[in-house]
Amino acid sequence: MQGTLQQQSIEVEDALAVQELFFQNEWTDGLPVVPPTKDKIETMLETVPMDPQTIIGTIPERGSVFTLEVAAINAVMAGCLPEYFPVVVTALSAISDPAFGLHGPSASTHGPAILIIVNGPVAKSIGLNHGQNLFGPGVRSNSTIGRAIRLILMNAGGTREFDRSTLGHGGKFSYCIAENETTEWQPLHIQKGFSQETSTVTVFAGEAPNQFQNHTAQKAESILLTLADRMAALGTFNINGHSEMAVVLCPEHYQTCQSQGWDKKKIQEFLQKHAFRTRAELIRGGILEEEVQPEDEKTKIYAVESPDDILLVVGGGDAGRFSACIPGWGSLHYCRSVTKPLNQATCDT
Repeated sequence: MQGTLQQQSIEVEDALAVQELFFQNEWTDGLPVVPPTKDKIETMLETVPMDPQTIIGTIPERGSVFTLEVAAINAVMAGCLPEYFPVVVTALSAISDPAFGLHGPSASTHGPAILIIVNGPVAKSIGLNHGQNLFGPGVRSNSTIGRAIRLILMNAGGTREFDRSTLGHGGKFSYCIAENETTEWQPLHIQKGFSQETSTVTVFAGEAPNQFQNHTAQKAESILLTLADRMAALGTFNINGHSEMAVVLCPEHYQTCQSQGWDKKKIQEFLQKHAFRTRAELIRGGILEEEVQPEDEKTKIYAVESPDDILLVVGGGDAGRFSACIPGWGSLHYCRSVTKPLNQATCDT
């Protein structure tokens, strides 16, 4: 570690007093935290050899600045092991990219959370879950990496003040997964132009997973039509604003598709073509307050504008034909997913 720590030190009598102090000052997400002692912070910082005062990202609209030291403190609080910290720093850099437009999704009444998708060797080395109970609790690396990002946003990003979520969802506590890269398909990071050996972090602002089940279909097309119908739900930003959408295909659905000659590109193209509603359906469904015109019956409104706007990964347990789509936030004009490699942990902000 280079440089010195600048955050204030506080003397507390015991571990219980630490928790009460953090609750009283609203420094937590409502759950107990690991006390961020100097030794723990310095050990965390040793895994990313930069000056602790290096600026990893900002939210310009709020004047918020994320330094490496602040990230380390919150990673300790979240329960991260030091080896997780490069992923936390890369995720923080990615959400600070102007293309992601962090202020919008972290303040919106829509209440999206930041989904973190990790690819490459680091996912295996730190034990990230890509399988059973993918979005659920139980795996330290998934839970604490996602939680660290939320704590950073709350304690240094002004999110406690600016977050106007009407409902929010559980992903605001933690929303971090790995992709199952043992399949025949190209993993997400290779689709994004990185090598198999490069570890990456992709961030995406989205709703909670919208699960669907299809246990009866024998044809890939049938499974994908069920998914397309879920993707084209009337009440999402996608169908009335054009955002990206994430799709998590479970192993059983993957096996059906792959065995019948489908790859990711073919699926993305199929879903883009079939995930739509007509303008007449938007009117009848109350999304548009207009009278239905004859041409509205044939005018298609697509859930995504391009196949590339679908972030498709394989994940989840080996048993159960349940997959999910995750509608995005706002519009591509304001917020896009960002993928960064771990060796690019800083941004120019």
